[in-house]
Amino acid sequence: MTARKKQHAAGTRQRLIVAITGATGSVYGLRILETLREFGGWETHLIVSDAGALNAWQDHGLTRKHINKSADVVHNVRDVGASIASGSFITHGMVIAPCSMKTLAAVAHGFSDNLVSRAADVILKERRRLVLLPREAPLNLVHLRNMVAVTEMGGIIFPPVPAFYSQAKSIDDLVNHTVGRVLDLFGVQHDSIRRWQGMKSDVLKDEA
Repeated sequence: MTARKKQHAAGTRQRLIVAITGATGSVYGLRILETLREFGGWETHLIVSDAGALNAWQDHGLTRKHINKSADVVHNVRDVGASIASGSFITHGMVIAPCSMKTLAAVAHGFSDNLVSRAADVILKERRRLVLLPREAPLNLVHLRNMVAVTEMGGIIFPPVPAFYSQAKSIDDLVNHTVGRVLDLFGVQHDSIRRWQGMKSDVLKDEA
């Protein structure tokens, strides 16, 4: 299927691929898309797997159409001939958020059976930045070994674990903090997250 492009301002923009796969936590991928749109200067390329769409509906009542509205370009997961399937198509990198264990396994072993795993394979072979947000617990040995394999190839495993020092007041705050830290890895730094400022001096005095 031909990618659906939305109109956007002319000029050079960095491209980021965002994939949403079949694990709980589609809100992470959606929030990344929304944040980049607000930040500006980025062209987002979205892939949503069939299982990813099902989980988005189950978790948040989000339809594929709703998610697609947040991206600049939408690709069909079965379109292995899409622009992002080639290393000659320049992108800044790719985020898989959330990343199912099936997708993790496909990336770890170079099994490019759909556009998500093919695009990830391209990112790795071109030595660009690949970030995976795996959503599974507890982890078995195969999961761990696949994470090691992706790390050895240059990918980054970023489980969406909460940072309690952020003193989040809601789930939305926790999601925003994780998204902010993920985007840090692509040079998108903004002031919407609470960053670590060091241990409070009064706590240190109590421990002395």
